[in-house]
Amino acid sequence: MSGGLRVWQDMEKERETLQAWKERVEQELDRVVAFWMEHSHDREHGGFFTCLGRDGRVYDDLKYVWLQGRQVWMYCHLYRKFERFRRPELLDSAKAGGEFLLRYARVAPPEKKCAFVLTRDGRPVKVQRTIFSECFYTMAMNELWRVTGEARYQGEARGTGLDGRQPQPRPPSPHPAPAQSEAVEMMDQIVRWVREDPSGLGRPQLPGALASASMAVPMMLLNLVEQLGESDEDLVGNYAELGDWCAQRILQHVQRDGQAVLENVSEDGKELSGCLGRHQNPGHALEAGWFLLRHAIRKGDPELRAHVVDKFLLLPFRSGWDPDHGGLFYFQDADGLCPTQLEWAMKLWWPHSEAMIAFLMGYSDSGDPTLLRLFYQVAEYTFRQFRDPEYGEWFGYLNREGTVALTIKGGPFKGCFHVPRCLAMCEEMLGALLNRLVPVQAAGT
Repeated sequence: MSGGLRVWQDMEKERETLQAWKERVEQELDRVVAFWMEHSHDREHGGFFTCLGRDGRVYDDLKYVWLQGRQVWMYCHLYRKFERFRRPELLDSAKAGGEFLLRYARVAPPEKKCAFVLTRDGRPVKVQRTIFSECFYTMAMNELWRVTGEARYQGEARGTGLDGRQPQPRPPSPHPAPAQSEAVEMMDQIVRWVREDPSGLGRPQLPGALASASMAVPMMLLNLVEQLGESDEDLVGNYAELGDWCAQRILQHVQRDGQAVLENVSEDGKELSGCLGRHQNPGHALEAGWFLLRHAIRKGDPELRAHVVDKFLLLPFRSGWDPDHGGLFYFQDADGLCPTQLEWAMKLWWPHSEAMIAFLMGYSDSGDPTLLRLFYQVAEYTFRQFRDPEYGEWFGYLNREGTVALTIKGGPFKGCFHVPRCLAMCEEMLGALLNRLVPVQAAGT
């Protein structure tokens, strides 16, 4: 067999495999979105039910602000990026969710602090002393503005009703949002809490508590920098220093001479003692990896890109993949001790979703076939174990052996976000890879 023919056959085999996965991912995305559109919409009060059983029945009507914001963002993102999702009912539902957030998310307007849990009709139930409700509120408002261009998502007004007008999607490069926009105002408050004065979060400063830095905080801020800066050069410039700061804070979590990614470090980037310091979350490291990789690609930094692939993709996968049963452990201890969390050996939906994104993004950027093989490995496990062919969507919680531990499809932390975001991003990346594979004529034909 000639070398040219072998190359052609290899390319054709790769094309066929990529095409098969693109079709598989596309069909699954349609099924997942259909599940949430059928079962999660609260047509009386607005917003979304997320506590859904296997068949979509609502088992609790509490509303979690993280998940409200995520679902608004997800619907708007699909509406903006995919022609087949540019449907009035999808955007109308997103707007109803956005209005619910505008009316009720903030505990005591005009203060910025948002609730964590609301009643069905929007009364506060619980507040977390973190930034994450506010972060997902910011993502929702920014993406709503991108698809509608409506002033209600830019100005100070709250509690306005739906106007019934069918908005048109914004062009790919929208004009910068004004400084007083909902998203930018909330973003500025989040940054002040993180970098200047956290007192507004309500956390008491206890004398015995370790001063620690969680990887989740700079990760979330870096994601917001990318979100707000998309197609907006003014905000890219405004947040450039913040994005670099976030990246450096995340990189501090690579410890032990580059052999471990730790979830918590000291404020000056050193390893902490005890269980808190040894705590590892492989899925979180992989998610941080693709956040960092996206940042490095935008900056044109090949050294950072290579470092991220090595330390945030390959390293946590090698230590976190269960050699006996497959799948990613939820938590690990860096010294190999037994983690204290009861769920440490379970397999959860979102780490596998993040791993699929990370490896496919890494391959798309580098062309390293190792990363593509890991994408296939994770994707095959994920589709086989988490997917529910009978009722749609994915199970979220498996035991170590990969059997379903909880039959629910949604709850306080699982909503319409990680699964459809993974599928949407993978569909786009697979499509781009297929477009790059220029057909090569076989030698001698």
